[in-house]
Amino acid sequence: MTTISAVVPATNQPRTLDGCRSALLASDSPPEEIVVVVEPADANAARARNLGAHRAAGDVLLFVDSDVEVRRDAVSRIRAAFASDPTLVALFGSYDDAPADPGAVAGFRNLLHHHVHQSSPGPATTFWTGLGAVRRDAFFSVGGFDESVPFMEDIDLGMRLTATGARIELDPQVQGTHLKSWSVWGMVRMDLVDRGIPWVLLLLRHRGATNVLNLGWRHRLSALTVLLGALALGRRRPSAGLTAGLGLVALNRPFYSLLLRRRGPVQAMAGVFLHALHHLASIAAVPIGIWLHLRDRTRRDRRP
Repeated sequence: MTTISAVVPATNQPRTLDGCRSALLASDSPPEEIVVVVEPADANAARARNLGAHRAAGDVLLFVDSDVEVRRDAVSRIRAAFASDPTLVALFGSYDDAPADPGAVAGFRNLLHHHVHQSSPGPATTFWTGLGAVRRDAFFSVGGFDESVPFMEDIDLGMRLTATGARIELDPQVQGTHLKSWSVWGMVRMDLVDRGIPWVLLLLRHRGATNVLNLGWRHRLSALTVLLGALALGRRRPSAGLTAGLGLVALNRPFYSLLLRRRGPVQAMAGVFLHALHHLASIAAVPIGIWLHLRDRTRRDRRP
């Protein structure tokens, strides 16, 4: 039987840890062990997960964020997938459509993630440690997580695994509930500093790996629409800004319909504004990421 070790980084002593651990234990096919990494306190996510992976003994390493409660069937689905397909190297899932925080920002952010993952089943070139599993031998064959990558270390791992010919699958039926609370500022900071800039740096580092999640034509066209709308408003052309807003809604109607069904009309309308803010932060990350990449490359070239 395929054995599974769950690895949960918890160096920040999160209040959600008990719920995360309880959900794993309550699974209809619990992992053989749960490795919780609580120290060193200053370890980044990559370091904490690597430490947990080295302590784990399972054939498959199941990485779960400490603010995620897996659904009862999540572990059994993962176990069945690896047991039935020896060519499968890694698999990851999705947040469900019922985030714990009732706020508008949490609803938008978590349902956006849910929508993207639910719309992208099948082969992937990336990985996700919110709820993702990888064969132990494949994980260590590429050196585990790169601890020099401060953010997006899971995506970096997926790209490196893919470069070796490994097959990664996104199974949208493998789901967990996200417990995180969000603020507008926290969302903008994450989209710019924790995700946007690191994402640009990773794409420049792994040239050609552009078919990852969030980089489809709809996402790119939405970002362009938001940019044009912001420029129009900046030039005091409200009609053009309104047209851009309507274009954003048209491009993302399935997502806004999901927001409307799950969170109601007020949060659906707030979601349009938050979506525009999300895209603006991502757009701002591009020139910053390119500048940082060129700066670092110049510094490396100057070294004796």
